[in-house]
Amino acid sequence: MKNLFKISLLALATVFFAACSSDDDNSQEQTSRIMVSLTDAPGDYEHVYVDVQDVVVKYSGSENEVSLGQINAGIYDLLELTGGVSVLLADEEIPSGHITQMRLILGSENSIVVNGETHPLQTPSAQQSGLKLNINQTLEAGVLYEFMLDFDVAESIVVQGNGGYLLKPVIRVSTAAESGSISGLVLPLGIQALVTATNGIDTISAYTNAEGNFVLHGVPEGTYTVTIEPEVASGLQVMVLENVIVTTGNVTALGTITLF
Repeated sequence: MKNLFKISLLALATVFFAACSSDDDNSQEQTSRIMVSLTDAPGDYEHVYVDVQDVVVKYSGSENEVSLGQINAGIYDLLELTGGVSVLLADEEIPSGHITQMRLILGSENSIVVNGETHPLQTPSAQQSGLKLNINQTLEAGVLYEFMLDFDVAESIVVQGNGGYLLKPVIRVSTAAESGSISGLVLPLGIQALVTATNGIDTISAYTNAEGNFVLHGVPEGTYTVTIEPEVASGLQVMVLENVIVTTGNVTALGTITLF
């Protein structure tokens, strides 16, 4: 009887560990690859530096959050991330499932340069735990998801009455799988232009960079009117392009646009 009892225990243990091993294998398979990049729609400043420390996501029905791991933490000048330039913050495998929120966690070394003078960028206490971005995206196992965080500097900097500057970030989040983009080159060089695309529901805008390039990220599929507004001092006319078609997952290239 003792031997029979031992054999029964051994059989049960074998089944248990096999089940655990199977669960582990399944768990390992249920992951998705996530890439997070940072870009910018600039404002009228010389430099805007943000201190990126971490990116975490929150899953539906859970209070737990998952860090994206070894991200490319550092201090980035947002005004260098224009004209289609972006920086890859993370490229990691994380558990599959429905994520409701992403948090971009900033450090304390945020600053702005205006007229050659550097000022600290104060961050409201409510933002110190991380900039909360609503996502609501189901991550399917084995699928790559690319998230673009479009930091709108013009809307994110608040000039205070005491001459200081406050950072209240306005960030648009888009996924490559659910939207398209619009790119182009605006001439003549040496002037900055604001490029805006609207379809009556969605409005996306960005400034050209020093080379005249622009990219509008996260543009939902549809037909848009694109307006190019040069800086007033240039004396150039506003140009309007009608019936610009955007399709999901593709770049609509407008080519070279010459203002007169």
